[in-house]
Amino acid sequence: MVETILLAFLFAKIKEYKIKPLFKSWTIYPLAIFEIITLIGQVSSFFGNYEFIKIAGKLTNIYLITYLLIVLKYELYISSIIGSFFLILGGVLNDIAIKVNGGFMPVYQSLSYLTGRTLENVHILNDIHILGNSQTKLKILTDFIDLGYTILSIGDIFIRGFVFIILYNAIKKINNQRRTESVKINNI
Repeated sequence: MVETILLAFLFAKIKEYKIKPLFKSWTIYPLAIFEIITLIGQVSSFFGNYEFIKIAGKLTNIYLITYLLIVLKYELYISSIIGSFFLILGGVLNDIAIKVNGGFMPVYQSLSYLTGRTLENVHILNDIHILGNSQTKLKILTDFIDLGYTILSIGDIFIRGFVFIILYNAIKKINNQRRTESVKINNI
């Protein structure tokens, strides 16, 4: 989800928030560690080693729990409830796509053909992903947003909405707290 994290950082920068204060708390580092591990796994899969991808699905829940640390630290309770709705909606949309397609998630590749990260090359994973075809139902809910190293569905985008909401609102809260403290100091 590194692209989602970078998007949250970019959006915060556009809104003229400083990102650096987020890294002054330990709560961001478990997330950063998971992102580094994921990046290593992605790079290794480009070189034909798919061992990490086999266990990555099992780590997803732990990865999402790392956001709980940020939610608790910055008291982002409303944001986490809103983000959770996105998370649940994304999961439901993915489940619908899988259910109507016989227990499989059809995948439509495009950019992945250029990067070599295709289902044909990762067939050893033996997971629920299959190539989409004319028999695929509800194509709009399947994996068709090809980033070259991963292919997302609309459900996946909603799930990433949770990540965006939590990180952006953490940055926003930190900056607002710093501004409030600065005003108090200047008024003394």
